[in-house]
Amino acid sequence: MDNPPKLQPGDRVAVVSPSWAGPEVYPAVHEQAMRRIREDLGLEPVEFPFTRKQGTPAERAADLMAAYADPSIRAVFATIGGSDQITVLPHLDPAPFRADPKPYFGYSDNTNMLNWLWMHGVAGYHGGSTMVHLSRGPAIDAEHLASLRAALFETVDLPITPVPGFRDEEIDWGDPRALTDAAPAEPNPGWVWHNADRVVTAPAWGGNLEILHWNLAANRWILPSASYAGMILLLETSEEMPGADAVFEMLRNAGERGLLEQFPVILMGAAKASFRNNRPDRADRDRFRDDQRAAVLRALETYNPSAMAVFGPEFGHTGPQWIVPFGGRMTVDGPARRIIAHF
Repeated sequence: MDNPPKLQPGDRVAVVSPSWAGPEVYPAVHEQAMRRIREDLGLEPVEFPFTRKQGTPAERAADLMAAYADPSIRAVFATIGGSDQITVLPHLDPAPFRADPKPYFGYSDNTNMLNWLWMHGVAGYHGGSTMVHLSRGPAIDAEHLASLRAALFETVDLPITPVPGFRDEEIDWGDPRALTDAAPAEPNPGWVWHNADRVVTAPAWGGNLEILHWNLAANRWILPSASYAGMILLLETSEEMPGADAVFEMLRNAGERGLLEQFPVILMGAAKASFRNNRPDRADRDRFRDDQRAAVLRALETYNPSAMAVFGPEFGHTGPQWIVPFGGRMTVDGPARRIIAHF
């Protein structure tokens, strides 16, 4: 599956709310993201009827189809995730998406949309919800901006490298400081490599673990397990911070389906271990991530013991956030301890 077509400066891009209409609640945060799309990316954001208004699943699907049917729109950004995007999928007609496979950016609940697009032959990018990584703080993070520019404009092999420190906390969007101040960062504990004895270049698929589990449970937005053979599995957990037992059980269920064994490589994104008023101390956060890694390794020991795994790459619910291909290729080089995204 090829990466989506590249954009040119000045192109129009859709900004839609396929899950929660966050711009309706926090308009200042949304407006800052729109300014940065114009000023930092040189693109023209275009809003749709339900970008700033909570729509029904059918109404949100109509916005998505209109964005893909409009030939002047060259990319589609989700404003944020949510909790019910799976209910939007039955209302989508694949025809406009297949006819003009423009890039889609989102993560979290947008795993639903990325997976649906992939099932219909359209690659996308995991990451990039506008209200999160384009709007917060004094500027767009360098890692996010570099990978976003690569996805939008460049044909390049981009190293995905450990960030110096990552932010597990956030400033409440109702606080004006969210627009100007950076949330506190903590030292990066580094990545952990497992069975790092090979080099694999393959398409990437996956996303948020909880949302993928929904797709498995619905048994509607999932292909036969052999369809994923040889791919790189992207996994990351959300601000709901599922415990190690829940993570193991979700992976166990994928293993019982025969799905987990299909992937020679698993990339497990840096786990978010703090959210809003639930802010454990550093030791508890480290323990949470260690327990999650142990749960993943336990599942792999049972269902895919030869898999290579990397724990800690900064994609998903973390900041800075690297954007990575979904359906496009990545290279995981175990001996060299390198990850490269092929944009």
